[in-house]
Amino acid sequence: MPEITIQVNAEDFEEVQRVAAAQHVDPEGYLSQVLASNLARTRFQQGAAAFIAEHAAGFADHFGIPAESRSAA
Repeated sequence: MPEITIQVNAEDFEEVQRVAAAQHVDPEGYLSQVLASNLARTRFQQGAAAFIAEHAAGFADHFGIPAESRSAA
């Protein structure tokens, strides 16, 4: 499995150790979970943005534009 080495300040390092211990995982495992979660969120948001960009006009044509969007424009 590929590895990434990062440097963090002492305060962040202590926080990672504390949270990992509370979850009964090692710090590397905890950080791996955090990274995977953040990447999944980013992929979801990018997919949602792409969907909106691709289909927004069709939705507006079919359903109309909400009144609050028209007044803001």
